[in-house]
Amino acid sequence: MTGLYRMMVRIRAFENAAEAASQGGVSAYGKAADGTARVRGPLHLSTGQEAVPAGACAHLRREDYLTSTHRGHGHTLAKGADLGRMMGELFGRATGFNGGKGGSMHIADFSVGMLGANGVVAAGLPIAVGAAHAQKLQGRDAITVCFFGDGAINRGPFLEALNWAGAYRLPVLFVCEDNRWSATTASGPMTSGPGASARAHSLGLPTLQVDGNDVQAVHEAAGRLVAEVRGGAGPRLLQALTYRVKGHVSVDLAGYRDPAELQAALQTDPIARARRRCLALEPDERVWNAIDAQAEQEVAAALAAAEAAPWPTADQAFTDVQTTGAGQWH
Repeated sequence: MTGLYRMMVRIRAFENAAEAASQGGVSAYGKAADGTARVRGPLHLSTGQEAVPAGACAHLRREDYLTSTHRGHGHTLAKGADLGRMMGELFGRATGFNGGKGGSMHIADFSVGMLGANGVVAAGLPIAVGAAHAQKLQGRDAITVCFFGDGAINRGPFLEALNWAGAYRLPVLFVCEDNRWSATTASGPMTSGPGASARAHSLGLPTLQVDGNDVQAVHEAAGRLVAEVRGGAGPRLLQALTYRVKGHVSVDLAGYRDPAELQAALQTDPIARARRRCLALEPDERVWNAIDAQAEQEVAAALAAAEAAPWPTADQAFTDVQTTGAGQWH
């Protein structure tokens, strides 16, 4: 339980700091001298959803693959990627995972199997299936985990990916972060039928539905499914019911949302729930306060390092892009 709690508070501390930096830096970390935003490009937060990546990724190995969404900071950290390099990427600095050229929506760290966040809804699904198919063809003892939101199930790649994974019995676990919102629109009225689990079941994929704000429940359910997938049983789907407490992007005040709905959701905060469970195991609050403080210190150091890091140089503009072989980028 300690490790799960530690990961959740790291994710929350990172996103709180990134949110402030994207709005001009007003936070406990201070304000930028000129008051300008330090995060380059859109920032999509997963505040309130931390239990899902923490619980699911706890079962993954370094050689396992993971695909993410435009809301992927938590997935990246839970897969083992470096927090400081991710902050550098958000700041657009050369020290970032993608040399500062990808930003929040395109973070990737192949060294830990994180194949990339993706700015296109549902685009990570076919990428995950391709990765899992490669793992199977190579005979590797590894799996792929694909995170996606409930909005993605209404797009074509969802059914295409699940169909292909099922037909070829691929080693992939689909994890639906059912956070009730598709950008600025409630998902429920846009979705026909019971949702992700029912659609997966119709294609023959075994599924589990879990309280996505209960990290222990997520951990147990994901552990069962990961073991089945790794054992060669074929693809599985986990539907984690959670709630996105922030707007679509960091500067979105979400005025379209019923305040009562938000207040009700805040009462099920996954970190607060985990904290209560932790205190039942170890009543000394200093133990858990120390974990909180460590996360804040790590993030503060990452902010300072990102602020001091160099910008990408002009000659890096055309690196890491596809070439046609004609040499026009040189």
